[in-house]
Amino acid sequence: MIDAPILLVEDNPDDVLLTRRAFAKNGFENEIVAATDGEECLTLLLPEDGRSGLKPALVLLDINLPKISGLDVLGRLRADARTSLVPVVVLTTSRERRDILNCYLAGANSFVCKPVSFAGFTELIQTLASYWLGVNEPCPDPGTL
Repeated sequence: MIDAPILLVEDNPDDVLLTRRAFAKNGFENEIVAATDGEECLTLLLPEDGRSGLKPALVLLDINLPKISGLDVLGRLRADARTSLVPVVVLTTSRERRDILNCYLAGANSFVCKPVSFAGFTELIQTLASYWLGVNEPCPDPGTL
């Protein structure tokens, strides 16, 4: 298991709590860092001074966010060498085909529609963790290449 934090970008406190509980219930010890809007996410991952920011194993990204939309955040993450390889799973209430397509075109690794029951969310966390956290190598720091 990758020993790196998971960045949850979510403006709904209930969804943040549900995510933390599902990870804990499944025995994952990764720290869950929560950002409540797109601007906070970008500040954590892409500090303006050009240095490396938070290096998460995975980003769980809502697209309906205040300040900066999740789709814009995703585009900026993919455009920056510091975050271009970080796995991003869009976790949102939108079921619009256009949103799904736009997220994949912008570089999302997966798209999951909410709401998900606690049992369903637990299963989702197990799948995500098995795939993204257990199979993928940590994203290399571009500054060390």
